[in-house]
Amino acid sequence: MIKLTLKDAELTHQIGVELGSTLPASTVILLSGDLGAGKTTLVKGIGEGLGVTDPIVSPTFTLINEYTEARIPLYHLDLYRLEPNEVSALNLETYWEGIEVIPGIVAIEWAERMPYKPDSYINIHLTHTQQGTREITITQINCTLHLNII
Repeated sequence: MIKLTLKDAELTHQIGVELGSTLPASTVILLSGDLGAGKTTLVKGIGEGLGVTDPIVSPTFTLINEYTEARIPLYHLDLYRLEPNEVSALNLETYWEGIEVIPGIVAIEWAERMPYKPDSYINIHLTHTQQGTREITITQINCTLHLNII
């Protein structure tokens, strides 16, 4: 487990860049945290690290944004508006199993709404602290993650 205090949104973004530049295809990132804690900022950094040139926006209303013009595809999902039974109907496993899509990085915001999870994933929880900073906790489940964070 990695736990860091981040003084600003730029550091959240930079961690995303590091993830995007190093993670392999078929990596699933489950993101949780309060509104405004930095989930989308982190995904924007992942996109930059992958070489995504399109603007990355939160898919709160579209549910899934696919960015396929990069080192590997980025699939950005947002489950904020959904109930667990609605999430089941999305068949999310098609993204992490590479069924009907090119394997890439799957970043899922509001992952706590998922009634099921993949066999391996990176769990990232972002939160605000009382000191006005952000805290990020990264846990690896059946996978390996190497970050070069100063």
